[in-house]
Amino acid sequence: MPKLQAAQIAVTPFQQNCALIWDAETRRGVVVDPGGDVPRIQAALDRADFTVERILLTHGHLDHAGGAAALKAALEAKQGAPVPVEGPHRADEFLLQGIPVQAAQYGLEGMDSVTPDRWLADGDVVSIAGQEFGVLHCPGHAPGHVVFVAPGLGFAILGDVLFRGSIGRTDFPYGDHAALLDAIRTKLFPLGDEIRFLCGHGPGSTIGEERRSNPFLK
Repeated sequence: MPKLQAAQIAVTPFQQNCALIWDAETRRGVVVDPGGDVPRIQAALDRADFTVERILLTHGHLDHAGGAAALKAALEAKQGAPVPVEGPHRADEFLLQGIPVQAAQYGLEGMDSVTPDRWLADGDVVSIAGQEFGVLHCPGHAPGHVVFVAPGLGFAILGDVLFRGSIGRTDFPYGDHAALLDAIRTKLFPLGDEIRFLCGHGPGSTIGEERRSNPFLK
């Protein structure tokens, strides 16, 4: 990826991958899915030393979005400028607003609801470190789940849609296994086998490797 650098911090007891992506020359970038442990994310940002232009959310589960409000406030105080939260799709609004209740059920503290500054829809474009990433709405794990793809860079951020050797859970009341498989096959596979991706938990992979060997996609 020309000029782009990335780092992942596993946050919350769910070991969710919060991603930092920035341009090594301009020192500007984004935070993707700050689920919690905001002081750890801030420490990682201090080490990376770049200005955060926006916070991106793939979906509304607490381990992906629970720290977004606190991180936004901290960054705006430090940087002296707005840091908008963008994503997910509006269909996840009920999940974002329910984060405090979800957190209480798991005995977790410091997680707040958040209202994005911009809801995202299929076909939208977001800027990540000066590069344009397309937005694909990929429901199933969560009704408003979105992913960020840059085919020209051979790179994507897939949240909890697709993992190395697995796929997102759909055993929630609002989960839809068929919709998830359809999104993977009709929206992700056409991106090309060479696309490398970061995911919400565990190590990343490539579209091609998962198409060939992922047991959930046979």
